Amino acid sequence: MTNDTNRHAYDRRLALVIDYICSHLHEELSLDHLSAVAGFSKFHFHRQFTAYAGITVAQFVKLTRLKRAAYQLAFEPTRLVIDIALDAGFGSPEAFSRSFKEAQGQTPSEFRRSPEWGHWAKDQGLPTSTRSNSMNSEIVHFEETRVAVLEHRGSPETLMSSVARFIEWRRSCQDSPGATSRTFGIVYDDPKAAKPEDFRFDICGELRRSLNANGAGIVEKVIPGGRCAVARHLGSTDAIGETVHAMYAKWLPQSGEQLRDFPCFFHYIKRMPAVQEHEQVTDVYLPLR
Repeated sequence: MTNDTNRHAYDRRLALVIDYICSHLHEELSLDHLSAVAGFSKFHFHRQFTAYAGITVAQFVKLTRLKRAAYQLAFEPTRLVIDIALDAGFGSPEAFSRSFKEAQGQTPSEFRRSPEWGHWAKDQGLPTSTRSNSMNSEIVHFEETRVAVLEHRGSPETLMSSVARFIEWRRSCQDSPGATSRTFGIVYDDPKAAKPEDFRFDICGELRRSLNANGAGIVEKVIPGGRCAVARHLGSTDAIGETVHAMYAKWLPQSGEQLRDFPCFFHYIKRMPAVQEHEQVTDVYLPLR
């Protein structure tokens, strides 16, 4: 085997551990068991994982559980903090509150009232949990779709605060019910290239009737119909940029297709907190001529 092949196989085994942890957060995750999942010696696994992930196994498990708890606090308002604490593996709300504030900068109650998402948006040393994204793009016809839109304008780090506002509006009326209407995101700018203050992203819910007047800043727009290349992204949306980049850098030049004058957009099929982070499913669309 070449060094590159060995490195790929080594990284793949550690990535399997990341995926296993994210799939079994409710279980006891001992070093002995996780080293067996990776197929590494239990005497060296801890150092191998830390070298790969940049943090220890215990830190990764703790931060992953706390990140899931943040979504539960923000998007499941009727769920008790004590239940979220127990779900995150803490024996008491006090221990949960201390750890959450250490990681997030806010107590769970403060975060629930007014979440500051910047801490989770920044790199905390959490490798992303992904599944196979083989870039099997296909060309489809996307039907014109009317959508209710909350226009996010500003740093990507504050996008989740806008998402929370949109969800709150969605729950308050029947214009675009989340249970029966599709959810989209329209990406106007590359978050890595745009200045934070210039970043634009539309949070969209499918409309099945006219949009009622509202005080939430929700406007009506149309995602135009036409030919699109679509690729499915499986796993954390924190890593969706990799799928978008692959479509632009690999699929598009090889396809001979030309892009239409409309931004890339996402269809969120399965999304946190309804599913675990690694179970998320998102279709990425590139509009074509």
